[in-house]
Amino acid sequence: MSNDELKKAILDILVTDAKRSVDDIAAMLQQPKKKIKELIEKMEQDKTILTYKAVINRAKFDSDRTTCLIEVQCSPQRGVGFDAIAERIYKFPEVRSLYLMSGGCDLMLLIEGETMRDVAFFVAEKLATLDHVKSTTTHFLLKRYKEDGFILTGQTNPSRLAITP
Repeated sequence: MSNDELKKAILDILVTDAKRSVDDIAAMLQQPKKKIKELIEKMEQDKTILTYKAVINRAKFDSDRTTCLIEVQCSPQRGVGFDAIAERIYKFPEVRSLYLMSGGCDLMLLIEGETMRDVAFFVAEKLATLDHVKSTTTHFLLKRYKEDGFILTGQTNPSRLAITP
């Protein structure tokens, strides 16, 4: 197995379970622990691995927190395209994720606020007032069914509907 293949296999394991130990990963991939440890350390140093995170079912403890997807239409700037406006937006602490999109909007933001009022304030006072932002569309997340590959509704094997003629 090449180093690139091994790195991909390690990343696949860590994405599924960030708590896997070097010993577990080495055993799963039938590789020496030292080699796995070195590859993980290299990926941490070169920022391939940015952090380790848990997938949390927020409905179990944090039901008042509001999550939104916000579509942003904006004007690209000469020489930098969308990068300059994206940099201004991703510096706001409310912004969890920011993506350049194709289709009906230019940027897609995932933001979180303590309340809907916090989100409304963010959009009206911080986001919509930025130069080059032409319009925004806010979509409030109502219920999470699946996140990062994990089903959150308590049903682990969703049943399929019967097909009838």
